[in-house]
Amino acid sequence: MKPRWRTGACLLLCGLLIWFLADAGDVRAAAAAGLALCARSVIPALFPFMAASTMLVSLGFGEWASPRLAGLMSLYRLPGPAGSALLLGLVGGYPIGARTAAELHKKGLLTVDEAERLLGFCSNSNPVFLISVLGGGVFGSPRAGVYLWLIHILSALLAGFFFRGSGKPLGRQRPPRLSPCQPPPLPAAFVEGVRSACASMVSVCGFVIFFYVLASPLAKLGGSLGAGLTGALELFSLTPLLAADRTGFILASACAGWGGLSILCQTAAVLEGSGLRLRSYAAGKAAQALLAGGLAAAVSLSLF
Repeated sequence: MKPRWRTGACLLLCGLLIWFLADAGDVRAAAAAGLALCARSVIPALFPFMAASTMLVSLGFGEWASPRLAGLMSLYRLPGPAGSALLLGLVGGYPIGARTAAELHKKGLLTVDEAERLLGFCSNSNPVFLISVLGGGVFGSPRAGVYLWLIHILSALLAGFFFRGSGKPLGRQRPPRLSPCQPPPLPAAFVEGVRSACASMVSVCGFVIFFYVLASPLAKLGGSLGAGLTGALELFSLTPLLAADRTGFILASACAGWGGLSILCQTAAVLEGSGLRLRSYAAGKAAQALLAGGLAAAVSLSLF
């Protein structure tokens, strides 16, 4: 880190420490609420998917999915195994897709370039959050949640085309695979999947709690500004701030497409040691947020 940036970062952190000390009671309450959120929603929603996705990749799900998803992934100039990350990311929620992409790269099924381009659109919000929490809980209509989910999927698939141009012909020499035809025994895959998911959940919950605290003063601003700034930081904190109207629907769609800085840091945590850069992921989520917001603005005309 350059000295100028280091000085700025240190000043910012000193400011945070002063805030934490001056407003210790509210900070402690926000941290407790974030911890409760992890226990109530984040861990139950993510941990089973993290464990299962790691086991699936270890046991050869990428190779199995390759011929079945090759047609779809060829549109993005990616090999078939990349489809398993996209599929698991659409079902499991943040950051399952990114984690699966890193596992596929680790196994030698994707090159660095392919894995980084895949990161631009493979990691997405949990459908339960979109349909149940946002649709049913905020807008009082599972139908609105289904629209949010369909918009989210479509915007992710469209965002993927922004990273298609850098792809090379798929007929080139593939990277060497690590034990391609010798998956580990099921007990070993199970133990590794659970252990790896536990380690990832520690990082994920840590970022959720930290950004939940940072978002607490923004939530007090109220209105669309407070909701938008809160959603840009932490997605779960956004839900009680949304109005059940057209503006709230558009804001919910755009923020779900972006995921928040908390999700960005969670993704960085699950990519640690993989050699994959976060740049494509951040660019993809920014593009998806714009696309999701635009699609939601069009759809909302018939809903509100």
